[in-house]
Amino acid sequence: MRSLLILIFMVFCISTVTDAAGSSFTQSDRDRMIRLEEGLKATNQRMEDGFKATNQRIDDLKADMNRRLEHITTFMFWGFGILFGLFFSGMGFLIGFVLWDRRIALTPAVRKTKELEEQAELLKKALQEVALNDPHVHEALKHVGML
Repeated sequence: MRSLLILIFMVFCISTVTDAAGSSFTQSDRDRMIRLEEGLKATNQRMEDGFKATNQRIDDLKADMNRRLEHITTFMFWGFGILFGLFFSGMGFLIGFVLWDRRIALTPAVRKTKELEEQAELLKKALQEVALNDPHVHEALKHVGML
């Protein structure tokens, strides 16, 4: 489109100059115009080829950048996935360890408490037997609510 406008402008200029000089359009003028038109076509073709090459380079650059961004995105997803996986598995391990340790730590206390309850029950039975023969012990047990 641009070359057509340039060609029309040049024809207009040449025709104006030749008309103003009062000379007619000669064969040499016609040949010169043909050479000029061919030169413009060649120049336009080179410009279009250059634009196509530039556009191709830009498209290649875009494709390369998209490929790199995809690689970076994939790397980040895997990295964060592994990071969160390690974090949550570590937290699970820690919670499991705390529960296991608490169970192990409470087992002796529970055993000792059961032993003390059994001993208290035996002492209560022994006091109740003594209370059958001794009125003072019977009165004391009655006062504390054990009889």
